[in-house]
Amino acid sequence: MVHMATAASLSSAEWAFWDSWMRAQRLLAKEVDRVLQRDFGISKAEFSVLVTLQAAPDGQMRVTDLAESLDWEKSRVAHQLTRMERRGLLERSEAGAAGRRTGVTLTPSGKEVVERAIRGHAHTIRRLAFDRLSPEQAAAIGAWSSGLVEHLTAASAEPGET
Repeated sequence: MVHMATAASLSSAEWAFWDSWMRAQRLLAKEVDRVLQRDFGISKAEFSVLVTLQAAPDGQMRVTDLAESLDWEKSRVAHQLTRMERRGLLERSEAGAAGRRTGVTLTPSGKEVVERAIRGHAHTIRRLAFDRLSPEQAAAIGAWSSGLVEHLTAASAEPGET
C-alpha cells in the first residue's frame, strides 16, 4: 500500500479501493491464464490471438492489424505468432517486401482449439466473476469500465493530462 504522507490527493478508502481493484485484476488474470493452460494448453496471450483471428473474416488478418487490435508491440506479436505457428495453431503468409510474411490465418487445429477454449473460458468467467456479482453490481461496474475506457481512449488521442 502507498504511504499516505506521499499520496494526500486520495483518501485512505480510495487507496484501499485502488489496491484491492489492482490486486483483483492481477489474481483474475493469473487464474484465467492457469485455467486456459490447464484445460486447453494455451496461454491467455495465445487465446487473445486466436479469438481475434476467429472473429476476423475467414479467420485471416494482416499482422499489423492484429497487433493494433491487440494493442501489442510488433515484436511481441511476431514472437507470439512464431510460437503459435510452430504449434500448428496458425499460418503466416503473403510474402511482403524483403520476404516478410504480412498475413496470418487460423489453421483447422487453431479453429478447433479456439472454439473449445471460448466455451471453457465463458464458464471460467462466469465462475470467477459473474457468479459473485448481483445484476446491479455488474451493471455499475460495466458502466464505470465503459466510461473509463472512453475517457482513456480520448485522453490517449490528445496530449496532456488524463
